[in-house]
Amino acid sequence: IDPPKIRCPTIKDKWAEPGKLTTRVTWDTPEGVDTADGILTDVTLKGKPSKSDFPEGLHKMSYTVFDRAGNKASCRFTIRVRVRRCSPLFPPDNGYMKCDSNGDNYGATCQFTCTGGYELQGSAARVCQSGLSWSGLDTTCAPMNINVGVRTAAALLDQFYEKRRLLVISAPTAANHNYRFQMTNLQPAQCGLDLRHVTVIELVGTYPAQVGRIRHRVLPPGLALQLRLLLQIPQRSFQMVLVDKQGIDKQRYPFPITAAELFTTIDTFPLRKDEMVLQQEAGQTCQS
Repeated sequence: IDPPKIRCPTIKDKWAEPGKLTTRVTWDTPEGVDTADGILTDVTLKGKPSKSDFPEGLHKMSYTVFDRAGNKASCRFTIRVRVRRCSPLFPPDNGYMKCDSNGDNYGATCQFTCTGGYELQGSAARVCQSGLSWSGLDTTCAPMNINVGVRTAAALLDQFYEKRRLLVISAPTAANHNYRFQMTNLQPAQCGLDLRHVTVIELVGTYPAQVGRIRHRVLPPGLALQLRLLLQIPQRSFQMVLVDKQGIDKQRYPFPITAAELFTTIDTFPLRKDEMVLQQEAGQTCQS
């Protein structure tokens, strides 16, 4: 006549594991007690079983047991999973941010990249720590400051290492047909160059009457000559050299090419493919 009795476990709030939004929760399955037959082990659970991974939030659980006479007893308990979170981060101006996990939870890592023409200052990656503060320093993207007063071509190229690709365009004179055609072709493609983190270096003329130029910055004649020697570029004929972010000579062009051809080549680089994913997520594109 009397219904059985059952007591559910009491579980305190659980915290999600580092880098996750879930945690594994374990408890002992309760037993029902019947006044006539003693222990009842045929207990039914409504909800996830013990040793399951529970996501963030409140989970309502219940156990039910019947005795042989069909009398029923139930109990209920809740499992609350909480997530430790840092204050949210935001992409820097002229840059973008990609975070794993949920972006601001304990253990999450956020990585920062700057758009073309800007260089990263501060931390390239920051981690949400157990004390709910971010590791590293605030991240900003500042306009790239190129020092053309260095003594060697190697020192000049070191400034672009892991930051920018280089397109070095060399011609014996400013009147060279190939040079004029190439610069005319690239002029409307500046957005595509910036999107691909490409800096154009012009080397025009022959030593000592040669001019080296990085946009509006003029290279000393000696530095321009060193750059030609370092990259093994002839002075008396047109040539272009494409250098990747690791300083590797990737492609040489003895004749002008279209911007589309150049971009197609760059877009095959493994690092560029990762950049394209980030830029697509950030909505960074060019009209042409």
